[in-house]
Order: sequence, then structure tokens, then C-alpha cells
Amino acid sequence: MKKRQVVVKRDASGRTSSTSSSMVRCVRYGECQKNHAANIGGYAVDGCREFMASGEEGTRALTCAACGCHRNFHRREVETEVVCEYTPPNSS
Repeated sequence: MKKRQVVVKRDASGRTSSTSSSMVRCVRYGECQKNHAANIGGYAVDGCREFMASGEEGTRALTCAACGCHRNFHRREVETEVVCEYTPPNSS
């Protein structure tokens, strides 16, 4: 898993310093891993390289338009980004 930390510095009035952080997650579904030959004791995948949702734009379709498999058969890739904000204290 890749993690990236971004630090943002801002000037604010006041003498207090504060730190806040948030995590941003982006989920992407990669190649299909469904074993189509499991019932005969073999191993064969269909070669679908990326999940493409079937259905209307903006709906949560769970079947792939390319291979017809459920989204759970596709490899899940999660990218996590941690964003930290720090406000230094003002020196007077």
C-alpha cells in the first residue's frame, strides 16, 4: 500500500498552533480473478483487465460490462493519502 503525506502550512492570526489530518481513499478495481475452470479442477481466467461498471452513469453497478462478473471477482486496489495541516504559532 502506498502512503503519501502532504503538509500544508498556513499563517493565521493568534498564538496557538494546531495540527489536523485527514485520510483520502481512492478505490479502484483491477483485473478479473474469477476462475472459470474451477468446476473441472483447473484454473482459467477470462483476461478482463479492469472493472467497468455496467449501467447508467452515476449508479452503483456491481457487474462488469466487459466480462459480466461481479465486482468482488476483480482485484481491489486502495490508494490512501494522508493530508496533514499544521498552523505554526505566531511569534510576537
